[in-house]
Amino acid sequence: MSKFFSFALLLIVLVPGRGVFQQENLAYGSESAPIFCNACMQSDMNFLASDELRGRGSATRDEHLAALFVASLFQSFGLQPGGGAGGYIQKAPLPSPLPDKVQEVLRPYETASRDETWNVVGILRGSDPKTNGEAILLTAHVDHLGIGPVVGGDAIYNGADDDASGTTAVLELARTLARQARPRRTILFVLFGSEEIGGFGNRYFLAHPPVPVDHIVANLEFEMIGRPDPAVPNGSVWLTGYDRSNLGRELAGHGAHIVNDPHLKQKFFERSDNYALAKLGVVAHTISSFGLHADYHQPSDELSRIDFVHMARVISSMVKPIRWLANTDWKPAWNPGGRP
Repeated sequence: MSKFFSFALLLIVLVPGRGVFQQENLAYGSESAPIFCNACMQSDMNFLASDELRGRGSATRDEHLAALFVASLFQSFGLQPGGGAGGYIQKAPLPSPLPDKVQEVLRPYETASRDETWNVVGILRGSDPKTNGEAILLTAHVDHLGIGPVVGGDAIYNGADDDASGTTAVLELARTLARQARPRRTILFVLFGSEEIGGFGNRYFLAHPPVPVDHIVANLEFEMIGRPDPAVPNGSVWLTGYDRSNLGRELAGHGAHIVNDPHLKQKFFERSDNYALAKLGVVAHTISSFGLHADYHQPSDELSRIDFVHMARVISSMVKPIRWLANTDWKPAWNPGGRP
């Protein structure tokens, strides 16, 4: 066991809210097991967006520590490892030198050796031999900007909304779904590294997937769900590319608090890790509630700005629809002209 992995395990013990489920922090469903842990969601965020992780800069030691934290949680949930060498971490080399455009983006930020990035892959294997070769892919990116230009006396770009909130969504969906009966289809829980500098983790994952890409039935990327968007109903999130496929309407029909993207001019469908999968034919969208707030890519994107009640409503609303998708024979499809 590496010293970094031991460090991540220690952090889980020390973070408040871990281990013991308290009734007031749980939402219960029709099954006897608790289906959502509010305290766990908050402790995920408290660590991932803490100053101690220094903004989880892409392809830095801090991103690696965040990935190890996620991997240790996946192991504690009982997920199967889907990374390299029988573990949860999928290490991806970066090009050397980095492309000029990437170097320009990184120029204002702390100088660091950026030779590799880290994905985290956990697998909840399907129970039905007829359908467990098909997979539902739930993703977010674990990295952010790291240490950068000082703004208002602060140089740590914590990335609480972007995208500790999405990482937390994947973590808590993994925790919740792993505690229930195994679904018929396999569910992949994946956190990508280095999204902020060009999606290098995503590219490596698609070149080294744990299941063939054409067996992925659908991909939902979670990106910036930590604050409500005043442009949509309270407690809702929007789906990028909503009209491109029939997935959003079907999930909404099964209880997901999903509406159409109100910010079409921003072209968010093409600006997250879902897009690379969509270009390969996978029905892939991003779930978000980013209301174009001014804290985007600023040191002020901190925990104090997060609306935990909103996050809990959004994440818990996805449990039943995702379980349905993992248990049905139905497959989403692109609408005419919707596939990029």
